[in-house]
Amino acid sequence: MKDRTRKDVRFTTGPALALTVLATKQHQNSNFVLFRKIPAPFPKVKIGFARQNRRHPNPHLQIGSVLQKWPTMKIMKSATLLLLALLSSLHAEVHSLTLRDAVNLSLKQNPEVLAARIDQQKAEFAVRVAKDPFVPKIFAGSGLAYSTGYPMSIDGAVPSILQAKTVMSLYNQSQRFLIAQAKENMRTVAIDETSKREDTTYRTAALFLDVLRLTQDRDVARRQIESYRKVAETVRLRVEEGKQLEIDSEIAAFHVARAKQRLEALESDTAYGESSLALILGFGPNDVVRPIDGDRPSGLDPASEAAAVETALANSKEVQRLVSQMQAKGFELRSFKSSRLPAFDLVAQYSLLARHNYEDFFRRFQRNNGQLGISIQIPVLTGSAAGAQAYRVEAEIAQMRLQVQSARDRITVETRRGFQDVKRAQSAREIAKMDLDLTRKQISIALAQMEEGRASLRQVEDLRVAEIEKWTAFYDSQNILEKTKLALLKQTGSILAALQ
Repeated sequence: MKDRTRKDVRFTTGPALALTVLATKQHQNSNFVLFRKIPAPFPKVKIGFARQNRRHPNPHLQIGSVLQKWPTMKIMKSATLLLLALLSSLHAEVHSLTLRDAVNLSLKQNPEVLAARIDQQKAEFAVRVAKDPFVPKIFAGSGLAYSTGYPMSIDGAVPSILQAKTVMSLYNQSQRFLIAQAKENMRTVAIDETSKREDTTYRTAALFLDVLRLTQDRDVARRQIESYRKVAETVRLRVEEGKQLEIDSEIAAFHVARAKQRLEALESDTAYGESSLALILGFGPNDVVRPIDGDRPSGLDPASEAAAVETALANSKEVQRLVSQMQAKGFELRSFKSSRLPAFDLVAQYSLLARHNYEDFFRRFQRNNGQLGISIQIPVLTGSAAGAQAYRVEAEIAQMRLQVQSARDRITVETRRGFQDVKRAQSAREIAKMDLDLTRKQISIALAQMEEGRASLRQVEDLRVAEIEKWTAFYDSQNILEKTKLALLKQTGSILAALQ
């Protein structure tokens, strides 16, 4: 009888394909290899062998014969990594946007803005709830019941085949004030929604400028590395010629290494900033947004400090929200005070009766019966709750008046400070631009002197390194100026008009 030994060698190279090698030993001198496809759910590499027959511990089939069919595991590993990279890249998107496009997209997709709009819809439904007592309501049903003896009433209604009744409030001054309060609360929520849109616009624009600044720093750092490399090469040649010390070459190499480290940090910060910008625009965590240097915040700049303060006070969403809340509290106060007024309700009722038992106790029977009238409720003793609630609301209104005045004072001081910050940032940008222009003129002079033999390449490269530093300082001053302008636009309530 033939003795068979089975071995399984499994190579799993990815989520789509695996190979199983079946080696069947029939005799000591005969074997064959069979390859077949099986599904592989997990991206891993695994080699396994079945237990051999003890009577044939040394089969002629070796793993080398399998590897001749599948040359190297490195190829399989590389293919697996490439497949995984392609699958992950399918879910990530790169969006190149200008500042205006980014702002418009954030106003449409930002989760906080969408949540504020949902709150606005909830406030609208609250108004409908407050109006409900003045909307006629009709209820229909049946009051069927078995009666023996005198036909008594059940819950105030006689047994009937069909019942229908309607009720609607005609005059309820307390509820009218509650409706006015709900409408004012809806206006407050609308102010909050606008405030959230302004805040989202400011955060989007500020983050956009920060990412754009990191991109500029990254490009400058790359140019700086090239300049440092040229300087290091020049120093190395001079060291070999004996014109400079070895320490100068080490210093130049240190500058190159430091510039590379700075470039790596900038690339990491840029990637994080692009992902954060994608989140604030409503994209997924795997998406990135790359800013395009184009339109910048401009226009609508206040002509003077007094004009800026006046515009800020007129457009302040904080003051508007406090005033709206104070008005809503005023309606609530009037609602509590009007709780002593009478209320009038429209009532109507219809009943379809059966003859059973009625003819035995009443002279006349009528199958269809109806009522229409007005229910009048006059409060006599309302208790102390309404008066206590009124005093509480009056205290809250007094507190809100203090908050409004405090907010106006703080907005005045902050707007003045913001206007002065813009002026200082403009001066700093002009100084940085003058410094940059001066360094560029020095480079032009040094290049001309180098052609005449009066300046060395080292001097020119040192000036180029200084020029890169001046560019960095200029970009920093420009970024500070743009962000201070954004802050002033947000303070004056003009940021949406400036960026939309």
